[in-house]
Amino acid sequence: MTTRRSQAQLNDAQKGDLAGLWDSHAPDIAVAVGGGDGGSSGGGRGRGRGRGRGGRGAGGRGGGGVAQTKIVPMSLEDEDYVFICRLYSFLRWVVESMEEREAQEKESQRPEVVDVDEGDGSEPPKSSEQLSFLFQRINISSGGGGPKRMIVPRIVGGKQIVPFTAPFLEEFNAYENRGGTQQNDGGQSNIPFGSYLHHQPDRALASLGCAIGLNVLTLWRRHQSALPSTNPLQRNNEQHPHLSTLHTATYRPRFYNLSSSFQLRMAHVRTSTVGRLISLRGTVTKARPKRLRVLDAGFTCCKCGWNQTTKFLEGKYCQPTRCEDVKCRSQRFVINRKVSTYCDVQELKIQEVREELHCEGLEGEGMGGDGEGREAGRAPRHMEVEVSHDLVDTCHAGDSIVVTGIVRAVNSALASGRAGKRAAETSTYKLYVVGHSIVNLTAEDGSRGGGQEHGKHGMDTDDGQGRSKRSRTSSSAANQYTDQQVQQICSLAHADHRMYSLPTRMAFPFDLLVRSLCPNIIGNDLVKAGIVLCLLGGTAPEVSGLEAQSGMTIRSNSHMLVVGDPGMGKSQMLLSANQVAARSVYVGGNTASSTGLTVSLTKEPGGDMGIEAGALVLADRGVCCLDELDKMPKNHQDGLLEAMEQQQVSIAKAGVVASLPSRCSVIAAANPKSGHYNMSKTVSENLAMAGPLLSRFDLVFILRDEADAELDEKISDNITGRLRRGTGGNQSVDDGRGRRWTESMDAYGEKERAPLRCRLPWVTSFQKQPLPLQQVKDYLAYAREHCRPKMTDAAASVLQDYFMQLRHGKSKDDVPITTRQLEALIRLSQARAKACLRPYVLREDAEDVVELMIESVKQVHTDESGRIDKSRGGAGGKNKHFKAFESAMRSWGQPKFSYNDLQRIADKVNLPLETSLNGKLRASPPVNLSVFG
Repeated sequence: MTTRRSQAQLNDAQKGDLAGLWDSHAPDIAVAVGGGDGGSSGGGRGRGRGRGRGGRGAGGRGGGGVAQTKIVPMSLEDEDYVFICRLYSFLRWVVESMEEREAQEKESQRPEVVDVDEGDGSEPPKSSEQLSFLFQRINISSGGGGPKRMIVPRIVGGKQIVPFTAPFLEEFNAYENRGGTQQNDGGQSNIPFGSYLHHQPDRALASLGCAIGLNVLTLWRRHQSALPSTNPLQRNNEQHPHLSTLHTATYRPRFYNLSSSFQLRMAHVRTSTVGRLISLRGTVTKARPKRLRVLDAGFTCCKCGWNQTTKFLEGKYCQPTRCEDVKCRSQRFVINRKVSTYCDVQELKIQEVREELHCEGLEGEGMGGDGEGREAGRAPRHMEVEVSHDLVDTCHAGDSIVVTGIVRAVNSALASGRAGKRAAETSTYKLYVVGHSIVNLTAEDGSRGGGQEHGKHGMDTDDGQGRSKRSRTSSSAANQYTDQQVQQICSLAHADHRMYSLPTRMAFPFDLLVRSLCPNIIGNDLVKAGIVLCLLGGTAPEVSGLEAQSGMTIRSNSHMLVVGDPGMGKSQMLLSANQVAARSVYVGGNTASSTGLTVSLTKEPGGDMGIEAGALVLADRGVCCLDELDKMPKNHQDGLLEAMEQQQVSIAKAGVVASLPSRCSVIAAANPKSGHYNMSKTVSENLAMAGPLLSRFDLVFILRDEADAELDEKISDNITGRLRRGTGGNQSVDDGRGRRWTESMDAYGEKERAPLRCRLPWVTSFQKQPLPLQQVKDYLAYAREHCRPKMTDAAASVLQDYFMQLRHGKSKDDVPITTRQLEALIRLSQARAKACLRPYVLREDAEDVVELMIESVKQVHTDESGRIDKSRGGAGGKNKHFKAFESAMRSWGQPKFSYNDLQRIADKVNLPLETSLNGKLRASPPVNLSVFG
């Protein structure tokens, strides 16, 4: 068994520095002073509140039972001193490793040196990158030889945020587990620093800050002793201006991306976690306006004019009880705001993520329940988070964050704004989290709250020519993938059902993703393909200049609408999309309101207005699944217009003018208002939906419940098969249909592209089992986050030819198309390339998207007779076309028309005769003009 390294022993100068560092880094606590013991003798609360229940006036000189408290730093215990020495030894080794690494690099650059034995320090510890902004490398001239390279601290004061990650704890444990001797300190050296940080975070963070300060001061003194000076007394001059600046510096460690031992689900935050450092993940539903909190204030005695400073603990304002002057002892004071110190404070409200609800359902299954009983019937949990200083305004409503903080308990009555003795005696407390660090998972740059400006600073190095080099550390907050997840993603991206070369392959990953989406629904492969493309999204355009400042960008998210008869599986496909999306919100249109979809204003205590995010804002950079869209009132549907096109939600109420991002894809499902889809009416008329909202959907699919013997047999086999097997997965039936699809695929040859309508059913026929849900979810999240394909000339030519064909085609089956559909084609093509993790959009991607668009346009513009009706794409239905038809008839100047005359007029106004007259005027007798008016 390995033993630990011997910890460093502090000399007298370091112990003196430690005394000052601990006073500035240790948290404050309230202690009772003076004659205030009377209140505590009468009741258990006298010491904390100054008044005890039944203890008023029992203390004689206690001033009527009022216990005077004083805010002082927490005392330095032996355990803290041991950890400070251990951390100081580790940080000193980190700096020495940096110096050794640089010396080895310098030796390797010498021409006469052939090989350099790097030894154990071949790679510097990762902690050196996190501490690099505190130090710099300089050249010091030595008497015997050339200049000497040395690491010295930067001369900075004030508050310094030092970011740390989980590798810091791992390197610290690995350093102590190496060879050496073990100190006899009563077993305190056996306690890991991670456990100390988790159970006593206040003392652990203060110890780490003091250890950093000790290293900075020690390196500065080493630098002063190495400088050539004619006066040796100047080397240890304690009145040096640089030393006084370093003494004013405070080092606040911030830990990000801690290990799983610190991570908790919101359901597990209980009274046993009070006072511990934990990490929570949630979505910000409300971000209250920032406020000022007084940390300490100056008071002037009204009798003698004595000035004294009083600190306030946890924001509890209280005036001093007596003057500090022994001769005065007055109890009347006037606050001096000029010498007061304030800090910014903000309160956040976060909601547990959907994955935690799913995990809780799985726990219910493991305990013998149904897995959904614990989740159903309750609202998602919420947690209050209090942030201060540089953590303020690091996230907004709708952002997905990982907050690391300390759990605290507060009196529920006092927290709600009540005051008085009755409120103080309330025995009910509520839990909240004091924010220590925040990682914003929604921000484009993955910003980290607190320390992001320091984490990007690097160590300045001098290249010998006076130029400064700066290395930068990454602050990405992207999702972390394990090696196994990356291997599964790569294997799926390179999957191919035919071992062809890359140019002729048939994009098997996209087909397999479609096969694995909602496998219980038989058929509707093109609808599933559209959902997969919406989940992936396109590539956000790169903007600069005025467009970037004004926010004028083209959206990269696609929207999709599924309209159909009841029982066609629309809701099941939306639920499946909600499960595989990395970030999604599922909303029912019959219970949603305009404010519930967008944003709402709430009045906070004190009169301020707070913004609470709705479903579209919570789904930012994700997917919003909107079911039962037809049940939503029209005034509530109007809230979707700006969010779907401009990808933001604006609000102007009660003096609050703001815009929140809603960069999400909307996948909606709706039923016709008459129960079944009427082919003689347009989509807008079937749904009673406004044209502007309908035009914002890139893809519109219509599902009709038609009798099909082959499809009905497959559906019945699937339902009865699942009931016999007792599983929820889909088992494809191996019969002649699979062989027929195989023969259909072979007919296209090796170099000819097979269309989606043949390729997707063929994949379903031989791919017996769909991919696991978690693998599909990881693949989609990885592709959406890391893949940003660009358009190629071949793909752009396919999209442009299709656009020009529809705009200026000569066929009667052509339908009108606008530039909005062209932008939709580009977005969908980029999403199609993302499905294969390709950096470029190929021709096959554009051809698949064109096939999807053709099918969508065909379904929208097909009438009850099966013909393409150009008038069905408009927002106003057929009324305006009827008027044009009637106006053309009146212009002929005759009262009666034959069927051939009506046919010529209908061709002139580009309107089929069956559509214009609803099929009633097919007979040859002449028609009187009076039937129209």
